[in-house]
Amino acid sequence: MQEHFFADYLERLEDLQRRLHAEIQELPAEAIDWVPGEGMNSVAVLLTHTAGSLRYWIGDMALDDPSGRVRQREFQTQGLPGAELLRRLDEVFEYASSHLPRLRLEELEKEHRSQGYGVVTCGWALLHALEHSYLHLGHVQITCQLWKQSGRPD
Repeated sequence: MQEHFFADYLERLEDLQRRLHAEIQELPAEAIDWVPGEGMNSVAVLLTHTAGSLRYWIGDMALDDPSGRVRQREFQTQGLPGAELLRRLDEVFEYASSHLPRLRLEELEKEHRSQGYGVVTCGWALLHALEHSYLHLGHVQITCQLWKQSGRPD
């Protein structure tokens, strides 16, 4: 059962990775930092925040491996090419793929104190990492759609 759980989890992460790559691979450089409206984030911010969040929930919370994350900096990201942003995300996916298999199912019940959520279990942290990241995939998709509909050059 343990092999299946983590294999399934990593498959979902790979799906997320593929979808994020597909969404922005054809996006022009100027679209990466474009903000569609007040209170909204650019693709650069969304990708940086997704990478930071995934690393935090998987590494810091589930694997007890501190990252030194400064969440607020993620929302100041600009001027990085899409390829660099995807490379940073890929590093997190590689980290998860190489480190998650060392967890045992019984460790999913281990508790950690998180920033903003109080005490959470390792299992909750892993599920939240996926849930939160797929939410931001949706934000990236909508931002890309808005860019294309805005009439800006490709």
